[in-house]
Amino acid sequence: MSILNSLYLSAPEIGLVVTGLILLLVTAFGGVKTSRGVTIAAVAALFGAAIFTLDLFTNPSFALGGDIWSGLYRMDAFGSFSKILIYLATIGCLIVTPKFFDATNEYRPEYPVLMIFGAVGMGIMVSAVDLITLYMGLELMSLASYVLASFARSDERSAEAGLKYFVLGALASGILLYGMSLVYGFTGSTSYLGIRAALDGGMSTGAVFGIVFVLAGLAFKVAAVPFHMWTPDVYEGAPTPVTTFFATAPKVAALAVLMRMALDPFGGVSDVWQQVVIFAALASIIVGALGAIGQDNVKRLLAYSSINNVGFILVGLAAATETGAAAMLVYLAIYVAMSLGSFVAVLMMQDKNGRQVENIADMAGLSSSNPMLALCLAIMMLSLAGIPPLFGFWGKFVVFQAAVQADMLLFAALGIAASVIGAFYYLKIVKVMYFDDPAGVVEGRSDTSRWIVLAITTLIVSPLGYLLTPLLGDVAARAASALFFVV
Repeated sequence: MSILNSLYLSAPEIGLVVTGLILLLVTAFGGVKTSRGVTIAAVAALFGAAIFTLDLFTNPSFALGGDIWSGLYRMDAFGSFSKILIYLATIGCLIVTPKFFDATNEYRPEYPVLMIFGAVGMGIMVSAVDLITLYMGLELMSLASYVLASFARSDERSAEAGLKYFVLGALASGILLYGMSLVYGFTGSTSYLGIRAALDGGMSTGAVFGIVFVLAGLAFKVAAVPFHMWTPDVYEGAPTPVTTFFATAPKVAALAVLMRMALDPFGGVSDVWQQVVIFAALASIIVGALGAIGQDNVKRLLAYSSINNVGFILVGLAAATETGAAAMLVYLAIYVAMSLGSFVAVLMMQDKNGRQVENIADMAGLSSSNPMLALCLAIMMLSLAGIPPLFGFWGKFVVFQAAVQADMLLFAALGIAASVIGAFYYLKIVKVMYFDDPAGVVEGRSDTSRWIVLAITTLIVSPLGYLLTPLLGDVAARAASALFFVV
């Protein structure tokens, strides 16, 4: 494609980069007083990128997509679907953030700039069709995330979370790079098309090791067992708005990259990685559920919930079919709404001094002191548990349906059985809020912006969300089909 086509089809990333650089200059010269304006500008830029990406997704002229920048980057329905979720999740996180830092006066305009560059990295990741492009996007996202995790400089837990995330992230990057070097060495290409063509011509032991190392490096980013060890500590230690971000946008990007890698360059050798994904899915469901049971901190509990939900999403990948990929995208869209709503509800739980309430015992009797907040959080918890008629049930239903259609009955049965474990700790929170004696700790009032985000996400995961089923199923199927379109 021509340079003009390349510029047009990658306009969302280019626009965000330009916006980020301009806002960085504004930050440097304007200082802290520009925080509000920079945040509003960042939200506007992300919204504009989402609208432009939606136009690319719906425009019939780009129905088949295309490779640009000399085959390094692909504009297709799958990348557009993933980027829309990423941008919307990032917007939601930015909207609810400033109020959190009011108590410590630590909010800086660098925060939304980091979010923008993180979104750019995620956009590059999901559209990359070359190992080098993938790594560039991954590191751009990761570097922004490391700084965000340690953003609350007065909180030792935040500094610890940032350091842990950096060290383990560097380890994962090393594993990923080693796998990429093996794949390149045994296929002779960094291009996804070249890798697939080489693997279809025959597998070597070195290529198998390369595939395993690449998938292991990506498994760290999605927090799948056994590469989940960083998640509870980082989720607990990082500022809650940052944890909200980690649980939504980067999760979408990492899972989208894992899907594209497994189904595009490695799609012809699914028998090599299918058993690994099956193990990771079942292990994540079980470890996430069991690990959450004994938690007293709600952020650590939601961290294990994230691991648990990644296991369910990987059920669709293990099917290695177009139906399974579409089911993953449906679940991922619902999961973003559930996760964003859950963490926003946690953000809104404050004591009379405006400090964050994270202990589950302190939520006792919340239904009496703040019935609307308790109701929204209860809906989120029951939806995460997959209890009908809430929309979270539909996500689990479609991924297990895809597994059954792929003749993986035993795998589906084990996953369904293990999902029952997770219901315990979700119901525990509901029980504490509605049936325990009031603790009288959660007394703080929240602002309108948080209520708006919480109301929107609650409506999505409520039974009203089923009205979106036809539309969501159609767009997910179209996005998934792009992964199976071989030029």
